[in-house]
Amino acid sequence: MSELMAKPNFQTRIRFISIGVLLFGLCLIGKLYLLQIVHGSDFAQKADRQYVQSPDSMFNRGDIYFTDKNGTLISGATLKAGFTVAINPKTLTNNPDATYEKIKTYLPTLDKTDFLSKAANKNQTYIEIATKVDPTPANAINNLKIPGLGIYKSQWRFYPGNTLAAHALGFVAYSGNSGNDLSGRYGLERKYDSTLSRGNDDMYVNFFAEIFSNLDKTITEQDSLEGDIVTTIEPTVQATLQSTLDGVMHDYSSESAGGIIINPKNGEIYAMAVDPTFNPNSFQKEKSSNIFSNPLVENVHEMGSIVKPFTMAIGLDTGVINANTMYNDTGSMSANGYTIHNFDLKGRGYISLQQALGQSLNTGFAFAESKIGNKTFSDYMKKFGLGQKTGIDLPNETNGLIKNLDSPRDIEHWTAAFGQGIAMTPMEMVRAESALANGGNLVTPHVVKQINYTLGYSKTLDWPVGPQVIKASTSEAITKMLVTDFDQYLQNGQAKNPHYSIAEKTGTAQIALPSGGGYYEDRYLHSFFGYLPAYDPQFLVFMYTVYPKGVRFSSETLAPAFLDLTKFLINYYNIPPDR
Repeated sequence: MSELMAKPNFQTRIRFISIGVLLFGLCLIGKLYLLQIVHGSDFAQKADRQYVQSPDSMFNRGDIYFTDKNGTLISGATLKAGFTVAINPKTLTNNPDATYEKIKTYLPTLDKTDFLSKAANKNQTYIEIATKVDPTPANAINNLKIPGLGIYKSQWRFYPGNTLAAHALGFVAYSGNSGNDLSGRYGLERKYDSTLSRGNDDMYVNFFAEIFSNLDKTITEQDSLEGDIVTTIEPTVQATLQSTLDGVMHDYSSESAGGIIINPKNGEIYAMAVDPTFNPNSFQKEKSSNIFSNPLVENVHEMGSIVKPFTMAIGLDTGVINANTMYNDTGSMSANGYTIHNFDLKGRGYISLQQALGQSLNTGFAFAESKIGNKTFSDYMKKFGLGQKTGIDLPNETNGLIKNLDSPRDIEHWTAAFGQGIAMTPMEMVRAESALANGGNLVTPHVVKQINYTLGYSKTLDWPVGPQVIKASTSEAITKMLVTDFDQYLQNGQAKNPHYSIAEKTGTAQIALPSGGGYYEDRYLHSFFGYLPAYDPQFLVFMYTVYPKGVRFSSETLAPAFLDLTKFLINYYNIPPDR
């Protein structure tokens, strides 16, 4: 009887032992995968730096990629390898002056006074005197074999495109109370910092000790949070937009300029540019940190006449007006003790709203708003997302200022109808304009489309299309009006493209006084948006420039820039004609 009972117990123990061996084997395999695949490059770096001294673990961070039109990944932010030169003042036996003379040839930017001051600090054992040193001078210094002088392999954040998409990328800098933590400070570097950051595991421990230690960490560690990010930014489109804006700044001595090129159907941003810009490789040289902020998502402006298509679309959607609706343009309209005027103070008599759009007459859109009604108009403008954050994957986004839409007075609604008295971020405008173009839906503007995790798999990010603001038929109707505007009114009809339908609207807005309560008499913000091919749009282009000199209207400053961009996009993407 006892032998029969012992046999099942023996089999049970064998099963438990087998399960334990299996689990241990799975953990071992998982750890080997982490070491050889996930952290393989880290050990390769260790091997590469055996001939130099080894300080703390080198800086490590995930990459950011642009995506060209063929789907090829292009490096936007990566790591660059080089060397750090440091001294140990306690063991620097050579005369500091003599040491400086020996190394200054290889470190031409090394300041003698600064070097001697560091060398005199005998309380320190490690003081850096030069960073980001290329291999040739680093090897030459190493061959001098000066006691107390060390060469250390290092890595740092590097942006191959220099200023390319700088405001979208941001940069990495020291942060935290100690000032010793490197992290993303602006742009995607900050927004996706937890994904791009790498853990602080010691890379230089014994290989087998790494395998057999911390098995619980091997099982539970969330390495999947670490990865590289793939953006929607197309580098050639980005460079072209930046060059175009730089030309506007140069020609008209503007204070600033910005632009966005987006796919209005799904919200993918192909380019976003700000001028003046900066080089994230040398951001320390900038005199003010204000240049690092992204006005495309952080600043608001009264946008002027590019708001008029929204007013028209609301009237079309509610059925109270259409392109052929006539009104008597006397050149001005009055309400609540205030009078609004056309840009030239002139009236045109009885004209259609299509003509009012083409000539950008304020009276036409005050008239349209009066037909729509204040509450309906305000509700629609909010449905377009004005006064709200867009949800773009960039930090510090703010929302527009649309308090005037809640006013009980007509005058605030009239001015809002032609783009004054309410202020929006450029990104808010782009999202709302996309709804005009894409059939009436709000999209979520975004810059990142995919994360490639260090564990070896990828995740495509989901950016769902939002609610429908206007009917698809309304979208088509307002597009037709904007195409007519381009064909017949822009540059007096000379801009018309016989092979492509293009929708557009110019905008010129007075700039508000910083103190509030009025506007500059001689300062304007110029804005412009357009999309193509108009009835099946692949690209929507938005631009603005602040206080251009010597010109008053955006038809003079931004229309030529838009025409150049449309020609480029048509040729670069080989867009087939739609006419």
